[in-house]
Amino acid sequence: MTSLPWLDPDQLWFPPAESALEDPDGLLALGGDLSVKRLILAYRNGIFPWYSDDQPILWWSPNPRCVLFPEEIHVSRSLRRTLNRRYFHVTADQAFGRIIRLCASTRAEGTWITEDMITAYTELHRMGIAHSIEIWNRSNELAGGMYGLAMGRCFFGESMFSLETNASKVLMVHLANQLRIWGYRLMDCQVESRHLLTMGARSIPRAEFLSILRASIDRKPDQHDWRFTWQWSGPEV
Repeated sequence: MTSLPWLDPDQLWFPPAESALEDPDGLLALGGDLSVKRLILAYRNGIFPWYSDDQPILWWSPNPRCVLFPEEIHVSRSLRRTLNRRYFHVTADQAFGRIIRLCASTRAEGTWITEDMITAYTELHRMGIAHSIEIWNRSNELAGGMYGLAMGRCFFGESMFSLETNASKVLMVHLANQLRIWGYRLMDCQVESRHLLTMGARSIPRAEFLSILRASIDRKPDQHDWRFTWQWSGPEV
């Protein structure tokens, strides 16, 4: 059995993402901590934490990697009809604490978003690195949301939930188009899901993902703040 590196909390490092296991896919290391410096180092190198309360911290870099290139967002005919209704509107950074806790509590299969994770990502939010995206219905009630990290010209999507039909799809359309306007290269989706694939996401080799990441992580995006300005203006269908 292949042994995994154990990360000492007092030493800030990661093994190369390319050394991750094939089975389970992408498992790279365990241990360490969720300090801001370690999390930033992890994402800069294509690595993310994913574990449950009864496990040590597990660090992953799967191969292939599921990503969404903002210009490749797919809007189906039925989704166009939903967008044309103007029933939802999207904001950013209006309710980070509420969004991350709902991401944790609305997952039927359980969650990896532990209290330690919430504390760590809330600190990243205070630093302007982690962001929430909220989607509201016509009555200004929360219909869904997502949180993730923005570093350079890359957005790392962490978790998303939906309380109303099509809310998460409308959110993804707004987010992808806003990221495109700001010059982001990609949105990291980590692993495949049917929902993501129907929205235009696809899996690429880890080597390609890391190449794009390294070329983009230190480039400033074309934005001043996380305020969504993109609006749907598609034709009636």
